[in-house]
Amino acid sequence: MSKPYQMSQSYVMSDDAVRFATMIMTGQGVSNEDAAIIAECLVEADLRGVQTHGLSRLPVYVERVQRGMVKAVPNMKFENPVAACGSLDGDNGFGFLVGRRAMQEAITMADSCGVGVVAARNSNHFGMAATYLLQAVKAGYFAFVFTNASKAMPPWGGREGLLGTSPFGAAAPAGKLPPFVLDMSPAVAARGKIRLAEKRGEPIPEGYALDENGQVTTDATAALRGVVLPMGGYKGSGLSVLMEILAGVFSGANFGGDVPDQYTVWDRPQNVGHFFMALKPGIFVTEQGFRDRMDTLVGRIKTNPLADGFDEILMPGEIESRLEAERRNTGIPFAASDLALLAKLASDHGVAELPEVTR
Repeated sequence: MSKPYQMSQSYVMSDDAVRFATMIMTGQGVSNEDAAIIAECLVEADLRGVQTHGLSRLPVYVERVQRGMVKAVPNMKFENPVAACGSLDGDNGFGFLVGRRAMQEAITMADSCGVGVVAARNSNHFGMAATYLLQAVKAGYFAFVFTNASKAMPPWGGREGLLGTSPFGAAAPAGKLPPFVLDMSPAVAARGKIRLAEKRGEPIPEGYALDENGQVTTDATAALRGVVLPMGGYKGSGLSVLMEILAGVFSGANFGGDVPDQYTVWDRPQNVGHFFMALKPGIFVTEQGFRDRMDTLVGRIKTNPLADGFDEILMPGEIESRLEAERRNTGIPFAASDLALLAKLASDHGVAELPEVTR
């Protein structure tokens, strides 16, 4: 039996990673404050084990701003047509900045109205949806976060890409027990995982994707030329359509296959759409009552009798939370190939390389 693939890894402390990404982004004309937000969002993904949305994406973000596909200094405009609803024009800024602003506006409206809804347009890839869910949970709010994306998945029964692997995100704070933080793609696997497999020369599992001829493939490169598949067949496809309606159609952004791929299309901005909703927990019961009831629910879930092969029941987001706590102490593991790309980025832009931690 062949041995499992062992990837050479080095470790980087999160504070060093944030400083590095901040310097790279300020070098592209992004303000110190905005660069720090982008860096924090990227490193948060790495800390939580979502490394397809972490520092490894820095090179393409830098290239897009250098080639005029993303504005380093956007002039975002927020309109508030009714008390609890807002529209944010991201002015082709980085999705991280649009997302943070939109969620904060939703929280502000929810504080006075009980609910706040913001639809954003003229944005770009905003990274990990959990970033904005956690922003709301830390402020004490229930939240939904949706986005659309470039075409990568066919509608159920089709074979050509039309829908994005757009995440379905929802979160709710609890009391003493872990919060509910659900960030899931409607695809069997996120396209970023396939890109990562291609970069590392690894095969992908059967059932992840079809090649450009509509045939099942385990070759990552062939998969990227083809389409990823929806999870649960028509169920995943239906969720992706919902993301298109709320984040694309509803917001005024591109939709239905019109969002260009940030890795391959360089002649026009993406105009990604996002949808954010914040709910104040104390609307129907007291805030403390809500937290107590959440603790009861979480407690019942975690004490359910275990099925064979399981030693614990985890809440959505709990694995990532534990991993984040661990990595803040021990450092974030990076593959040698990823560090080499970041070292080249540092050299190209006159920034010191990421310092590695001795283990």
